[in-house]
Amino acid sequence: METYLKISQVGKQFGQFTALNNISLDINKGEFICFLGPSGCGKTTLLRAIAGLDLASSGTIEQAGRDITYLPPEKRDFGIVFQSYALFPNLTVYENLSLGLRNQGKSVAETDSIVSQWLDTIALPTAGNKYPSQLSGGQQQRVALARALSLSPGLLLLDEPLSALDAKVRSHLREEIRRLQRKLGITTIMVTHDQEEALAMADRIVVMNHGCIEQVGTPQEIYQNPSSRFVAEFVGQMNFLPASIVSEHQMRIGESLLPLPAAQFQRGEQVELGLRPEDLHFLPAGEKSDSSVLVRIDDLEFQGTFMRADCQLQGAHQLPTIKVDVPIRETRNLGLSRGHYLQLHIADKHTHIYRQSR
Repeated sequence: METYLKISQVGKQFGQFTALNNISLDINKGEFICFLGPSGCGKTTLLRAIAGLDLASSGTIEQAGRDITYLPPEKRDFGIVFQSYALFPNLTVYENLSLGLRNQGKSVAETDSIVSQWLDTIALPTAGNKYPSQLSGGQQQRVALARALSLSPGLLLLDEPLSALDAKVRSHLREEIRRLQRKLGITTIMVTHDQEEALAMADRIVVMNHGCIEQVGTPQEIYQNPSSRFVAEFVGQMNFLPASIVSEHQMRIGESLLPLPAAQFQRGEQVELGLRPEDLHFLPAGEKSDSSVLVRIDDLEFQGTFMRADCQLQGAHQLPTIKVDVPIRETRNLGLSRGHYLQLHIADKHTHIYRQSR
């Protein structure tokens, strides 16, 4: 695939604080990339470096083969949409959309045609004469998106564009943004701290922490094979259970011995097992396996399509609660209830093992 944006060893310092630490990343033409991470991880700083709003302290950024590292924003080829919409409140929707087009030298007729097309595209064909204050938050964000895209940029930058909206509007708008992005084939980078948003929208996710990239991969790769404990904890629900390596084939959890899924650990090493709630399952009453442990169900929480069971490993009260997501049909078959004891099966292929940090 053709590399459109090349970020090479980019660093950014604010005084003594390192916001970005030697970031390197290739983004392909037409890709939808999400920068995902907690507040202060550097994702917005990286977006602003790409836009020229905060120049990098070191490294290079190339767009379509052109070095843009130290170019001012107006010399770069991008459109940007902010969380706050940033529409001009004293201008109508038509005027907000037409301003950039007229600055590009478009004629009145061309501008009218382009604005009309974009108002149709964002399903607001009659909103041209309205002011931003007369629109809902979701409508304002659609106008902000149309304003950025109407200038036909090579790159679209989205800085937490949905975080100010309520859940239903946010869900609808993320589908609209993804549909538009695919239709236009525009290379897009979105900053978000919302893992659900990133998993639903991105071709690839860049998980960031403390100014560094922890992992880059497809949503499935990030979710199913987190490369570090941080990624495992940040993306999705994950149980963490301390364990010790007994031999090259066995590990101990509490008082239970289980097969060791991976062989790269030494006897006596302390590790943590990462277990997704949906990857665990209860065995029918009276059954057990070589990879199961006895647990007591302390609580049950109805979640619509599944039941979440909070469990405690038998004979290991100091260990954290284990959360298990059980499909509703299985809940009926198992006859789950609080205080119930069952064997919990831990599948090798769904077990992630991390060395305990010292």
